[in-house]
Amino acid sequence: MVKKLFGTDGVRGVANVYPMTAEFAVKLGMACGLEVCKNKRRAAIGRDTRISGEMLEAALTAGLTAAGVDVVKLGVLPTPAVTSVTPDLDVDMSVMITASHNPYQDNGIKLITAAGDKFSDQVTSRLEEMIAEDDFALDSAGIGTVSENKEAVVLYLEKAKSFIDTPHPLKGLRVVLDCANGVFSEIMPQVFKDLGAGVIAIGTQPDGYNINRECGSQHPEKMFETVREANAQLGVAVDGDGDRIIVCNEKGEKVASEQLIAFVAETLKADGKYTGNAVVSTVLSNTALERYVRAMGMEYYSTKVGERAVIAKMQEVGCSVGGEESGHVVVADYSKTGDALVVALLVCIGLLKSGKKMSEIFPRFAFDPYVFVSPRVASREVVRQAVEDERVKAAVKAAEEKIAGKGRVVLHPSGTEPLIRVWVSGSDAALVKELSDSIINEIKRFQ
Repeated sequence: MVKKLFGTDGVRGVANVYPMTAEFAVKLGMACGLEVCKNKRRAAIGRDTRISGEMLEAALTAGLTAAGVDVVKLGVLPTPAVTSVTPDLDVDMSVMITASHNPYQDNGIKLITAAGDKFSDQVTSRLEEMIAEDDFALDSAGIGTVSENKEAVVLYLEKAKSFIDTPHPLKGLRVVLDCANGVFSEIMPQVFKDLGAGVIAIGTQPDGYNINRECGSQHPEKMFETVREANAQLGVAVDGDGDRIIVCNEKGEKVASEQLIAFVAETLKADGKYTGNAVVSTVLSNTALERYVRAMGMEYYSTKVGERAVIAKMQEVGCSVGGEESGHVVVADYSKTGDALVVALLVCIGLLKSGKKMSEIFPRFAFDPYVFVSPRVASREVVRQAVEDERVKAAVKAAEEKIAGKGRVVLHPSGTEPLIRVWVSGSDAALVKELSDSIINEIKRFQ
């Protein structure tokens, strides 16, 4: 049986530990070169700021060029930038080397199609087969070249800011930006300054080891504190590769992602810039979001967990906005994936247009009672054992039956960490807690 390496968002693990080794990256590069790069024989590679990025970039470059593919190195660039510019790079595919919001010890490899979308399961399964077979038919006469493209960021920013129609739309804004010592460290503060904002920037000194460390979307406490100290109107924290966003109000209080999804959709619709008439989110989003979207006169679609599922449904129904409770918010007309810069700009412009404070705008709607916990276990293998355990499955089934018609129960194993996400939501707070506890108690047997 071929070992499955690709999860919901590429391959991820500890750097220098299989599969995040130079050897694996070389083989993946060769497999992609032979299986995917059959047309233009070109591929692009971007990376985030973690120390292992250059190692994996070099290994992927070696594998691709050995397979006769010309490689275009994009350097440090946000994931949304790589997905956005890929269709304009004249390549068969792009690669983004990142472990997103994970600590520097981890790294990952995301594969992106020529159209800027994520690879299908069918293609990644074939690549896994080729790597397992370890038999690559290489041509000694056909070795690829390596070049650099330092203008990709310019093209990305043109697209990311294409909804802006005035020279300084952020004039009068005071904002704290926490860039997670990642890919947006230079880009985001400069964009906000160029658009007229007063910027207090933190998390902007990447050294290869401090990406996401006590900063960014996973650790926004410093951002909350800085907003209060600086009397800023809001704060924005991103993750290491720039596809996730956390926002707080002027009091340093977090604004839930579901609230951002609703506000961005409302803002674009009010400006006549909304494509379609629907919003997409996942089963982990608060159930009150659906009622609010429908009250706006729009359709609402719920998908399984994962940004890829959200984007696929958005493409199917043809709509502008979708997202996840985790901070991925997709604005399809301006970016092909979750994009912290695009969302931050839309929120800030909407705030200034309203003439109100963030705390007066948010929340847009009251949340239904919910419990969302993520018990950690020893390994991904233990995660698999727990979610397949008969007692755990029985607890989930019983909870679903008790809350049917009044809420939702979701048990979701993380695709990147040894976590099991348990989410229960409904109109009866006591019942929600009771059902959540019943599931958690069964999972505790595996801790």
